[in-house]
Amino acid sequence: MSQTAEIKVDGKTFELPIIEGSEGEKAIDISKLRAQTGLITLDPGFKNTGSTQSAITFLDGEKGILRHRGYSIEDLAEKSSFLEVAYLTIYGNKPSAEEIKSFQDEITKHTLVHEDIKKVLDGFPSNSHPMGVLSSLVTSLTAFYPESLDPNRSKDAVNLSIIRIIAKMPTFAAWAYKNKMGHPANYPDNSLNYGSNFLKMMFALPTEKYDVDPVVAKALDKLLILHADHEQNCSASTVRIVGSSQASLYASISAGINALWGPLHGGANQAVIEMLEAIKADGGDTSKYIEKAKDKNDPFRLMGFGHRVYKNFDPRARIIKKAADEVLEKLGVNDPILDIAKGLEEVALKDEYFVARNLYPNVDFYSGIIYRALGIPTEMFTVMFALGRLPGWIAQWKEMRENNEPIGRPRQIYTGSNHRDY
Repeated sequence: MSQTAEIKVDGKTFELPIIEGSEGEKAIDISKLRAQTGLITLDPGFKNTGSTQSAITFLDGEKGILRHRGYSIEDLAEKSSFLEVAYLTIYGNKPSAEEIKSFQDEITKHTLVHEDIKKVLDGFPSNSHPMGVLSSLVTSLTAFYPESLDPNRSKDAVNLSIIRIIAKMPTFAAWAYKNKMGHPANYPDNSLNYGSNFLKMMFALPTEKYDVDPVVAKALDKLLILHADHEQNCSASTVRIVGSSQASLYASISAGINALWGPLHGGANQAVIEMLEAIKADGGDTSKYIEKAKDKNDPFRLMGFGHRVYKNFDPRARIIKKAADEVLEKLGVNDPILDIAKGLEEVALKDEYFVARNLYPNVDFYSGIIYRALGIPTEMFTVMFALGRLPGWIAQWKEMRENNEPIGRPRQIYTGSNHRDY
């Protein structure tokens, strides 16, 4: 027998169905609430509102669980490549050897971009934020592939758009970096795998030979996997609601990039480095800032510790901590900022105050450390996040379209003036 919830309004009782997900999550279905009662719900930030039923990602913040299509993030990070995780996230199943080879080959065919896109890039001054550049370059694909605007395209045509954006995103991200540095843009090297090709486009200089460090490439691949999707977060829900208007994949992904750009979403690892730099500028005394973090009357907060979703240890942090240690050891970077980070990490993992409150270092803490060690400027951190989150955005857009979900149209409670004579 199906469960229901009751709501009483003006002495009348209305029944609302309770639905249950495959992992036991329950929700009150209020889709017909307004039709039945004339009322809507008010939920600022949609913190208690499920906007969709999705089969992509399961997240349990209380238990520290993150799974994509049923596979734990621990298994995916250990046993899969980023492109394998991308295929799984987008298409729903772990690819066979033949499927992943075909997927990789198709992506390799489309890494180059139309030469005229460089004219768009050249229009940005070098002080442009890389996220603005990335968003614009992705949007420009609608001009170079106008057929992508047709909402009634065939499944094969949509799949071609998916392949193109996965293939060209590293090129765009690397070009955004080169624009920031004032360097000439590099073209893809299709003899390399996905992550190594990106690293070469990022760091190769015309006068120097560039060899990709396998330790760095492995760490980057793990970072991209760990950011592949994270349920209905701000940017994912933005992609879905923009796509619900039948906007193209490229326009929807560009909207997701802009949502991620905000410091409350994708800028967390940048905030970690800025905090470490502030501690260094104040003398580098980590014990002083540990005590400030414990003082509830002090406005200082440790960035990169704890998580608004995970009330336990961030499962991604355990994985990336090992990669961060390997990168720092391999590169032998001598950076006082990173020394401060290691000092904070050591205290937070052992100090009873932090342990009792589950204020462990999260994925943003360790990813910021890795990017800093690689010499990536802080303004590029969110671009790196976007590169990893791309499969999740695509999967969310694709699922929403295949489910024929209605156009997003939240309601509101009006609090302005009543009718006034003009």
